[in-house]
Amino acid sequence: MTQTALLPSDRLRAQAAAAEPLEFRQPPHNIEAEQALLGAILVNNEALDRVAGFLEAQHFYDPIHQQIFEVAGKLIQAGKQATPITLRTFFESAEPIDDDLTVPQYLGRLAASATTIINAADYGRTVYDLATRRSLIVIGEDMVNGAYDSPVDFPPEQQIQEAEGRLYDLAESGKYGQGFLSFGTALTQAIDMANNAYQRDGHLSGLSTGLADLDAKLGGLQSSDLVILAGRPSMGKTALATNIAYNIARAFRAEKQPDGSDKTVDGGIVGFFSLEMSAEQLATRILSEQAELSSEKIRRGMITEDEFGRLVRVSQQMAQVPLYIDQTGGISVAQLAARARKLKRQRSLGMLVVDYLQLLTGSSRRASEGRVQEVSEITTGLKALAKELGVPVLALSQLSRAVEQREDKRPQLSDLRESGSIEQDADVVMFVFREEYYVERRKPSESNVEELLKWQQEMTLVHGKAEVIIGKQRHGPTGTVQLSFEANFTRFGNLAREYQMPERAY
Repeated sequence: MTQTALLPSDRLRAQAAAAEPLEFRQPPHNIEAEQALLGAILVNNEALDRVAGFLEAQHFYDPIHQQIFEVAGKLIQAGKQATPITLRTFFESAEPIDDDLTVPQYLGRLAASATTIINAADYGRTVYDLATRRSLIVIGEDMVNGAYDSPVDFPPEQQIQEAEGRLYDLAESGKYGQGFLSFGTALTQAIDMANNAYQRDGHLSGLSTGLADLDAKLGGLQSSDLVILAGRPSMGKTALATNIAYNIARAFRAEKQPDGSDKTVDGGIVGFFSLEMSAEQLATRILSEQAELSSEKIRRGMITEDEFGRLVRVSQQMAQVPLYIDQTGGISVAQLAARARKLKRQRSLGMLVVDYLQLLTGSSRRASEGRVQEVSEITTGLKALAKELGVPVLALSQLSRAVEQREDKRPQLSDLRESGSIEQDADVVMFVFREEYYVERRKPSESNVEELLKWQQEMTLVHGKAEVIIGKQRHGPTGTVQLSFEANFTRFGNLAREYQMPERAY
């Protein structure tokens, strides 16, 4: 097939078409909505109150509108009137909008064309939504340019993380914080909480941990609370956290509402950040607990055919439990918050577990100021996240070695590593303590029969028992809760009543 050559006239027309300016799409904006809102504010300054909670000057598309909104806002905040006359002073030397219109004249036109402030909030929401769309375009363009340029020091993984973080920040901007609530509204919420606790099994205002005595002391895990669970190595911090997390996820039950949404009736969807153990190791622990098989036997394959069948049956039941595990190690508190928000939007999150706090990192600025400042930022961030998402956050924490130097090795608040910020930000601080661990290591030699008998009696008293010491609780009493502990299955449970001391009668 031969290619037809272009005639000179055709070539000229093609060159002329190529020289014509292309039409570019403008970023989404609505000048009329911006003008209507500014006019309403200039006529009645109360219109600013209807949009001040979510709208900022940067959300306006037109630069002169940004300046007008910012100046008007500062005047109103200072207790002065914002009108075309009072604003004139600040725009006398401003560059005219066009040959026939100065900025002071434009202010008068905005006020003259304003009708009412009834629609001010709607205009403000329109301006805000269009600004959000423009931000999405900027993020998308930066993603494309970054992917094309591909600098050596900006690998794809980092590009993805940055884009993800910017999108999450954009999605959550304007959501956090409701401003002032009337006392009547707060009272209504308190009565609703009391009513839910009255109707719920166990009469708990929070999520049931599945451990009756612990629930009785805490009233369940409360929404928006930061709960610290601390202990020395081998005390069972992770075991207790997984027990509680699984119990809450297993009890999850939701009901469909008339508007089509789901309302959680019992339990909750659980997000588990396992910064130390892999998801497989965590699943093995929970499987061991539920199937009542030693995790060591499961890992080594030292099980019978019947036991394997039991594992399969239990795992099939567990597969339906809404427990989600993030096994990424060394993430920052900001990354953790972003992933938690995503899970909240997608799955209606009910509780978060962080195992453990000291493996999180803060911002590089705080890290340079020292570990204490970094941990302070982490605990403050976790508390803010609990309030933002409206769910309890259970964060595990290590204890200092000072415990080992005391004769009574029961932990206390001062044993928390970087204790100042942890103790201050937490709503509840609990310690796991198993005296059996220490008694077992004091076993005398077989030749010393008298000491051996004494040790055996002491072991009998503490075997299979654990204590949860509540060192701080904003909403209730402190004290100690006795639990059972089955080491083979790493399972905590309710202690049989005959092992508990009777209540003293007065």
